[in-house]
Amino acid sequence: MRFGAYKKVNEMQSRLAEWIARREKILEGVREILINNLNVRREADEIDPDSALFGSGLGLDSVDAVELVVSLENRFGLRVPSRPGERAALRTVNSLVDLVIALEDQRDESG
Repeated sequence: MRFGAYKKVNEMQSRLAEWIARREKILEGVREILINNLNVRREADEIDPDSALFGSGLGLDSVDAVELVVSLENRFGLRVPSRPGERAALRTVNSLVDLVIALEDQRDESG
């Protein structure tokens, strides 16, 4: 393998490792919010990232949704917009992680 190609592979692996670490840190924060602020009675590692937040998933309700948004804003220093279509971001644990990442990226881009 040529040095240039090797360097690109290393850079890609490094970026991937950073992305995974960032995602894991945010997932940990979301799980802590669910357990500590919303009284989800599970251990952190028992909360599957693909778990639905409402209904038969983690059993949250509309009042919990408000607390969840406030907790996300406080924990991550973000403003969660209340636009139509944002409800999809409150579907699963993973969708919350995706929302936090997107909002952090927007904040960082805007300075």
